[in-house]
Amino acid sequence: MRGGGRLVGERPPRRRALASPLIRALRVAGRAALGVALALAACQRAPDPASTPLVVASFYPLYEFTREVAGSTDRVVSLVPPGVEPHDWEPSPQDVARVRDARLFVYNGAGLDPWAARLVDPATSKVPSVKATGGIPLLSATSAARVGGAGSRPDPHVWLDPVLARSMVETIRDALVEVDPAHAAIYAENTKRFTARLQVLHEAFEAGLRDCARRDVVTSHAAFAYLARRYDLTLTPVMGLAPEAEPSPAELAAIARFARERKVQYIFFETLVDPRLAETLAREIGAQTLVFNPIEGVTREQRAAGKGYVDLMEENLQHLRTALGCR
Repeated sequence: MRGGGRLVGERPPRRRALASPLIRALRVAGRAALGVALALAACQRAPDPASTPLVVASFYPLYEFTREVAGSTDRVVSLVPPGVEPHDWEPSPQDVARVRDARLFVYNGAGLDPWAARLVDPATSKVPSVKATGGIPLLSATSAARVGGAGSRPDPHVWLDPVLARSMVETIRDALVEVDPAHAAIYAENTKRFTARLQVLHEAFEAGLRDCARRDVVTSHAAFAYLARRYDLTLTPVMGLAPEAEPSPAELAAIARFARERKVQYIFFETLVDPRLAETLAREIGAQTLVFNPIEGVTREQRAAGKGYVDLMEENLQHLRTALGCR
């Protein structure tokens, strides 16, 4: 029991001797300094990841765009991990559970992440989701099909056109604002900053590819149709929309004839795909090889180096300029 502000039976405290004015001043200063130190420590303490809302993206470019819009407001993760080609990836039960815990799921929705439709099925999931390609007219796979090939699926590689990438970023921003209107101003400012970088990137591609000796690009798979259309390039993929869709001997021979006729000097290959087919074709026609990155994912080395979408696109531009003899 407490009585009179102290435990019953407790001896009353002794009176302390009055401190000198100097001692009292030092104690006050010490308490003030401690208060300032605690306040600074509280400000510098990193936010608890467990308390930061989770946003899940299906694969790399969507992760990058969402992270740029969200900033530190949300914890953004990618389902497809670094170093993994997303065409042949499938979500695990742990991935399904992660999406279930998210306040937003961002996916491409044009065929590269077909498993995403199962994760956002209204019959089984209540997690808000956004299709980042929503509102963008998609190219048909036939417009990007390899020589002699055919297809009718949409081409999902929209993000390789910086102008369309900006549209995807704005779609993601709108979705984040819808689930988190309290941070709308932050999302708007982050979007403004990133889309300005995308505009500079677009202008660099326009200027860098304006005056080139050649405009024919032979790539390992049909991932670059949006970029080729934007910057007036002629695309000839060795493989189809999926990098595992290898050409027949007749198709490969047709590509080799085309490359010789157009005096193609470089065959492009990709970072996450076996380069042997591109290397074989290059040897066949006496060409060299260069990386042309579809940015479907990043390697572990690229992630460790802190390289992002804009960095990788700038590398693509430099390699294109080399291959096409641009001035």
